[in-house]
Amino acid sequence: MSGPLSSLKVLDFSTLLPGPFASLLLADMGAEVLRVESPTRVDLVRVLPPYAAGVSTSHAYLNRNKRGIALDLKQPAAVQLVKQLVAEYDIVLEQFRPGVMDKLGVGYEALKAINPKLIYVSITGYGQTGPYKDRAGHDLNYLALSGLASYTGRSDSGPLPLGIQAADIAGGSLYGVIGLLAAVIQRQVTGQGAHVDISMTDCVFSLHAMSGAGYLGAGVEPGMQNQVLNGGSFYDYYRTRDGRWFAVGSLEPQFMQQFCAALGRPELAARGLSQKPEDQQALKREIEIEIEKRDFLEWSEVFAAIDACVEPMLNLSEAVQHPQLQARGVVTQVPLTDGRSQAQIACPLKFSTPLPAPRHIGAALGAHTAEVLAELGYSPEQIEQLRAQRVIA
Repeated sequence: MSGPLSSLKVLDFSTLLPGPFASLLLADMGAEVLRVESPTRVDLVRVLPPYAAGVSTSHAYLNRNKRGIALDLKQPAAVQLVKQLVAEYDIVLEQFRPGVMDKLGVGYEALKAINPKLIYVSITGYGQTGPYKDRAGHDLNYLALSGLASYTGRSDSGPLPLGIQAADIAGGSLYGVIGLLAAVIQRQVTGQGAHVDISMTDCVFSLHAMSGAGYLGAGVEPGMQNQVLNGGSFYDYYRTRDGRWFAVGSLEPQFMQQFCAALGRPELAARGLSQKPEDQQALKREIEIEIEKRDFLEWSEVFAAIDACVEPMLNLSEAVQHPQLQARGVVTQVPLTDGRSQAQIACPLKFSTPLPAPRHIGAALGAHTAEVLAELGYSPEQIEQLRAQRVIA
């Protein structure tokens, strides 16, 4: 069975999270992805715990369904191999700082000269232009500089480091895939390739979808807990008597009425519909008092019986077991080399024709080097010579 992207062949030079997560989505949807890794500079994803069967679980997940070769791009022979591969793998994904791929001899212009239809996707912290283009950064920095962190947190304790890598994934991976696929469609029409410039800071800045519109259009500066959806209203999390939490999002009148009735306080519904900040804060205090009167399991039974946008905050082990997520197949079993399998997060995209079953977990460094070179026409003797010269590993 082939996936919807089975016609795409992607050469992936990226490391860590943004690029590999993007190419994981592509590979899960059927694209042929070839990871190009350095034999001398270890990708941290390969060595980060926890481990299963002696392999980093992050690596096993992010690199599933991909083949991998190990090339020392500082050697001319390795650069020549990349130029041969670009004749077939006409999509390149890279995550180095601007100019690094050019210095190595495998930048966009150099590879475009070989294959004019090349689509070249660059994911960086700040983009290919601007005064910060060469500056180092991490997820937290991009969220801070983009302004998103300024209204994500509590007014009395400050911004919160998120539990996920929002800038890496939402800003880098997902926008990277969108840009790549848009370029593929454009190439189908024009026959021309493109260089897609993905700045994680730019892309997370675009996530100011509501507050950004309010500021640019009406001059309303968002701050911590001063917006309807960031804790400035009753729309929030509430602690139970035994220290668990519920998410209350009963914004619409019909949901607010059901929720307040379930609390045993139907008279509170009128406050929920008020736009006055003082009414919202008063309602919030009343909800806190009521929710703290019962334990998590008691409230779980109460709120499961109504449809009011009130749900328990689950930990990860509970989420994995939730019947809705199980029905959606969010976890899949991926084959290991010894015949066993490893549980991993499944591709969340659903199509009328199911996606192909996962083929394998992330492979060892350079696992497919000889195989790929043989496909390019190299003899076993030539491959061994390149290995002896440390061009490949």
